[in-house]
This record gives sequence, structure tokens and C-alpha cells, in this order.
Amino acid sequence: MNEIFKHVPLYRYLSFCNETGLERTVLDCGAGGDSPSLGLFAQYGYTTHGIEFDPIAIAQAQAYEQERGLQLNIERGDMRNLPFADESFSFVYSYNSIFHMRKDEVSQSLQEMIRTLKPGGLLFVNFLTVNDFRCGEGPHLGDHQYEQFDDDQPVIHSYYTASEADPLFGNMEVLFKEDRTLERIYEGERIRQGFVDYIVKK
Repeated sequence: MNEIFKHVPLYRYLSFCNETGLERTVLDCGAGGDSPSLGLFAQYGYTTHGIEFDPIAIAQAQAYEQERGLQLNIERGDMRNLPFADESFSFVYSYNSIFHMRKDEVSQSLQEMIRTLKPGGLLFVNFLTVNDFRCGEGPHLGDHQYEQFDDDQPVIHSYYTASEADPLFGNMEVLFKEDRTLERIYEGERIRQGFVDYIVKK
């Protein structure tokens, strides 16, 4: 039985990928954790690769692989300098990850993802927006960039306006864009989250 993953935008991206007819090779930038989303792509016959900076998140992903008999090919790496040749993958994505760095590093990372993407391939990436409830918390580093804590560790969070990231995709074709603001219960409190999602074609 197929596993259900909790992130709806990934299913939308998978649907776009399935419709292209391209070779099913995919790279996840920020691939670690106890429920790696590459498992979703593996269910549909994709050859998966992932990079992750946090050794703990890599160990969690490896435990997930062992429990399910998968080989997702997640390795230690930095999306600002991807260890892959030009045009290596049909599909490249970063979900809920790329905004954990300064905006100049976000731009650098996107250029690396585009570099490794084949012509006609699809890139999926999402950004936090200024509508998020945490925007404004913590030491301000300028331009809606803040140092905030995740799991008791200081982490950069960069927040974007709805159209701020548009120029980062250059001449690529935007196939889908959604500015999302949602409310949900988290640890007993109602919170508001803001994201903008892009699926773009090289």
C-alpha cells in the first residue's frame, strides 16, 4: 500500500512531472528528516537523489529507508554548491527548505538547481511570505530576514512578498504559482502561515 505524505503541494508537483514524459530522475534539495518526500517519488518509479546539510536529518532519512527497503540516495551536501553535473536531472525541487538562509544565498542556490536541471525540466520551490505569523520575530538581519529558533537551534528565516521571487527564475516559464495563506492548529494554538509556491520549466 502506498504511503500518504502530508504535503499537498508535492502531489501537485508530482502530477506536473508525470505529465512531461521526461526521464524520471529527481533531486530534492533539503531531503532529510523522518519522512523524506523522495519516498513519494520512489513510489512512482523515479530514480531519486537528495542532498541534506544536517547530519541528524540524514540519519533520520536513512532510518526511514531501512524500514521500507528503499534507496533514496540522500547524501551530505549544500544546495549553494550542488555536487552534480550540469543538466543531470529532469526534476529538481526544494520544499520548505530554501528559505532557511539569507536571500543572496537563496538566489545562489536557485542558480545551482537550474544548472543541474535538464532543458524542459521542472523546478519546484516555495518561499515563506511576509504574511507568515513569525515574520518580524527575532533579530532582524535586514530585508525581512530574521534569526529565529527551530528545535532550540538558531536558524535564518527569509520572508518574501508575493512577487519578490519572480525575477529569480530569469527566462524560465512559470507553469504554476500560488500565494498561500493558511491557518491551522499547531501545539494547541492557531497559527497563520504564508507561502508562495512556484513550478517553473527550464
